[in-house]
Amino acid sequence: QVQLVESGGGLVQAGGSLRLSCAASGRTFSNYVMGWFRQAPGKEREFVAAITWRSGYTYYADSVKGRFTISRDNAENTLYLQMNSLKPEDTAVYYCAATFGVVLRTTDYTYWGQGTQVTVSS
Repeated sequence: QVQLVESGGGLVQAGGSLRLSCAASGRTFSNYVMGWFRQAPGKEREFVAAITWRSGYTYYADSVKGRFTISRDNAENTLYLQMNSLKPEDTAVYYCAATFGVVLRTTDYTYWGQGTQVTVSS
């Protein structure tokens, strides 16, 4: 049973930083792609960043490039999203997701976490 559990969300002022974590369990993720998505109220869930678990190649949405960094700790089976220079428009529920093989920028991931709220005040 695959489980993805996010943590690290909270309230931060504009310009501040947060680091999200996603603890992954239930299988070996070496051939998986891990992603971060977000969903703001009234909007569709959107791609934020992805990383290939084995090689560590990273992919970002244009809206977060240069401000967010996705990484993983293979030994701890944990995915991270370091978010710097946060803006009010980054406010959303952030989700961790996993899918086998191909890097996707769509929501067609197999496994999802429950989400963690990030609120950026102006």
